[in-house]
Order: sequence, then structure tokens, then C-alpha cells
Amino acid sequence: MVQSMTGFGSAESNGLKVEIRSLNHRFIDISIKISSYLSHCEIPLRNILKERFHRGKFDVTVITNGQKLTQLTINKETAKKIYTAFQDLQKELSIPGQIHIDTLLGYKELLIEEEPKYNIDALYTVFDEALSNLEAMRELEGKLLSEELAERANSLNIMIDKISSLSSHVLTKCTEKFSERLRSLLQGGETDSARIMQEAAIMAEKLDISEEISRIENHIKQFIETLNEGNVIGRKLDFLLQEISREVNTLSYKSSDYTISSLAVEMKTEIEKMREQAQNIQ
Repeated sequence: MVQSMTGFGSAESNGLKVEIRSLNHRFIDISIKISSYLSHCEIPLRNILKERFHRGKFDVTVITNGQKLTQLTINKETAKKIYTAFQDLQKELSIPGQIHIDTLLGYKELLIEEEPKYNIDALYTVFDEALSNLEAMRELEGKLLSEELAERANSLNIMIDKISSLSSHVLTKCTEKFSERLRSLLQGGETDSARIMQEAAIMAEKLDISEEISRIENHIKQFIETLNEGNVIGRKLDFLLQEISREVNTLSYKSSDYTISSLAVEMKTEIEKMREQAQNIQ
């Protein structure tokens, strides 16, 4: 299955919410925002994500239920000791009156802030669900990208077929034109037919684009096969498009025919569009 590197997935349960966004990246880059009391889960979450995906920039946010963020309890043992100490002091110094709760309010050490308790297994379950939702979106976009790339590859095939059919006629025409011009220059003098044909053959070899056409056809075939294979193919697709582009540039440079040059320009435009799309594939 072809995957895009762009997507979003989220899930929520048991006071926990996970949101994951992914964007294009040459490799895999993971950023996780998580509460300090769940920080020990960060490395396992990273490892789980790496098992599911191979390329992309991932921004993960773990959101906890705000009602659970602050949990205070009273240190009863310390409160008893303070109260007893005041009672002893009151007796020893014969201080009248009663010891009120207000007396204890100034002692901050009596209040204990406890970290909220979350079910770690529930966190991993929510995270896995968010990953599945992200994966589904990446696969849907990847399918659309794959279909469009296949259409564009077919259009490249059509254009290279046209160039191939034109190239043989162009070579024949150039050879004939070269021979005529050479004869006109040598008019009135001796002509060496063998030499003329030799020079014409050298020129024809320089203008021959059959090898470039063959390599382009093979690269396009590989490109389509790679698309059908799916999985992690983004880099391979980009490499093949670079090779096709290089051959088209050579073909364009060697050809003196206007129609072939125009088709080569169209191919280069199409290849650039394909490279932009391929760079979004995992």
C-alpha cells in the first residue's frame, strides 16, 4: 500500500487524548509533547511509531483530562504532630483558648500534591488507535497520489512513443540534407561518395537519440512497477524521475527537430510535477 507522508490521526479515552500530525521529511523525525508525569512513556511511544512508519515528520501531543491535573491530600501524620506540639506548648505555658484549624493553614508541608493516576495500558491503546487513524488517512492520500502518478507516467509513455516515431524520420531527413549541402559545396569538383556517407554517418550518430529513448522507456516501466509494489517507495520513485529527467535533457540537447524539442519540454514539465508528488510519498 502506497502511503503519503501527510496526515492526521486522533483518539480519546479514559481522560487521555492523543493527536498525531505528519508531514514530509527525508527521514523520520518525531516530536512528542507529553506531561512530565507520563514522560517515562515517551521512548516506548517513539518505538511503537517507528514500527508503523518509516518516513515523515511526526508531531505527537498527549493531552490529559484537566480535572485530574491537580490532586491535593493532607499529610495527616505531620498535622497531628504539629497539633500535639501546640497542645503541649499551651499546657506548658498555660496559654488559654482553643487551637483552631486556622493555626495549621500556614504550614505548606501539610499539603501533598499527588501526580494523577492514569492507566498506562489505556494510553498505549489510545495511541495505537490514533496511529491507525493516521495510517488510514496517509493510505487514502497515498492511493490518490499513486493513481495520479500512474496517469502522468502513461502520458510520458505516450510522448516518448511520439518522439521515437519521429526520430527515425528526422535522422533520414538530416542525412539527406547533409548530403545535398555537401554536394552543392563541392559542385564542379570531384566528390567522394564514400567520404560523404562517412561524414553523414558521423553526424547521424551524434543526432541519434535511440539510446536515450530506450533508457527513458525502461525507467518509466520501472516507475510503474514500483508504484504497483507499494510500501516504502518514495526515494526510489524520486531517483527514477531524476534519471528520466537526465535522459530527456540529453535527448533535447541532441535533437534538432522542433517537434521533438517541444515534446521534450512537455516531458520535463510533467516530470517536475511528478517529482513534487513523489516527494510526498513514504
